[in-house]
Amino acid sequence: MSTKKEIQEALERWKSLVERIQAATQNTPVQTAQQKAVTIKRLQDDYRFFVSLLFPHLAKKACADFQVDAAYKLKKNKNIRALFEWARGHAKSSHLSLLIPLWLMIQDERMLNFMVLVSKSEDSAKRLLGDLQAELQYNKLFQYYFGAQFKEGSWTDGEFTTAQGVTFIALGRGQSPRGLKNRGQRPDYISVDDIDDDEMCRNEKRVADALEWVLTALLGTMEMGRGRFVMVGNRIAKISVLALFAKLIGIYHTIVNALNKNGQPSWPENYALKEIMDLRELMGERNFQKEYMNNPLVEGAIFKQKHIRYGRMLPLKDYKSLFCYTDPSFKNSANSDYKATVLVGKTKEGIYHVLKVFAGQTSISEMVLWHYLINDYVDGKVPVQYYMEANFLQDLLLDEFSKEGKNCGFQIPIRGDKRSKPDKFARIEALQPLFERGFIIFNEAEKDTPGMKILVDQLLMFQRGSRSKDDAPDALEGAIFLLNKRWTGEARPYRSGARPSRKH
Repeated sequence: MSTKKEIQEALERWKSLVERIQAATQNTPVQTAQQKAVTIKRLQDDYRFFVSLLFPHLAKKACADFQVDAAYKLKKNKNIRALFEWARGHAKSSHLSLLIPLWLMIQDERMLNFMVLVSKSEDSAKRLLGDLQAELQYNKLFQYYFGAQFKEGSWTDGEFTTAQGVTFIALGRGQSPRGLKNRGQRPDYISVDDIDDDEMCRNEKRVADALEWVLTALLGTMEMGRGRFVMVGNRIAKISVLALFAKLIGIYHTIVNALNKNGQPSWPENYALKEIMDLRELMGERNFQKEYMNNPLVEGAIFKQKHIRYGRMLPLKDYKSLFCYTDPSFKNSANSDYKATVLVGKTKEGIYHVLKVFAGQTSISEMVLWHYLINDYVDGKVPVQYYMEANFLQDLLLDEFSKEGKNCGFQIPIRGDKRSKPDKFARIEALQPLFERGFIIFNEAEKDTPGMKILVDQLLMFQRGSRSKDDAPDALEGAIFLLNKRWTGEARPYRSGARPSRKH
């Protein structure tokens, strides 16, 4: 139940919204009856035009193609079960729970008569309902073309009706919808909007119960399932109502991430690549994947946060050896693999110190430059062994190293790692006991550098079947492997393969 403060804040938010709508839509055009009829026809047919003309306060940027495609898909299919899995900030609620329903409502043959808005709580659902009521009651542009709309009721009570007899109702997750079908008209548009929350998704039983409610009590209010049943949200957990709903047969399902398969913004009209990448760096890869790439990852599935240790490094001359290992990639895009270069030293006690890390989705020339930065860092105090996977160390890379060497006046003596590598996941996973026992220490002076943060992020996200990147952990594994090979004659400081299960 909402507190008085929360109720007051909700009312203030709604009043502010009403003021914005009134200010943005007060200047209605002057058209002849014929001009007005032509405009109405275009508003009914052209969704992009409908949004831009009638909702200037919402349409700050042009509609994305995926938003327009969703509108036409729902208009064309009056009986549909659909899931729109869109990243945060991509206007999924604005379109699927507000603009598209209003567009369906103003067709010559009205396509929406009874809408139910569902969210994680009754308060969240009422807030969505309030946005609808504010538009219908105070949007002068909408009223100019389609007449007075609002009749009675209030979003604060969870229900209102238009002058044309269209009913809108808000429901919280799990709230009984049984009475909806007793009003002479069954729901023909149900929007399940952001039904998941972090707390519920930690309990699989609660998730299963919520999905059962959606598929029985809620869906059952429609006439044998007839109508448009829409779920909207982003995937915040691997076990969630949205994730389970996506597995059902017969679901129309679209996924929109902040970055498309080519590593470019999915909504270029609104977001520039640089601002997305800046946000990605600020919030960390795991959080970015969850909120903006529909790819929730369990932090510490293998490598635990408590086992990520930082400490002071030794004077460079006190290390038995220093190995610099690079895991390269040739593509330079926001969706490509990372390039990663890691400098690791081994102490006399057998502890691995991660002194320097460079990582990013960058150019080959930038990656080559990292090696010269490491050379400057070491400053001739101790030899460094430079390695890279042998299959990558070919003409293109050698040319880049040669070019940079000529600019700097000397060449980096890089060699190829020619070993036949076992399964990548098993190799990286086998580092876990070293972390658990405190044998891997990160340079505390480098804790906040981009490369070190990327390495730690990728370790915490590392899990089988994940779409997360693992190039920095792979480079770390390569350096540790070669350090052990140098000092033991073999590279078996840890067992390669899956970790044995533990009984608790």
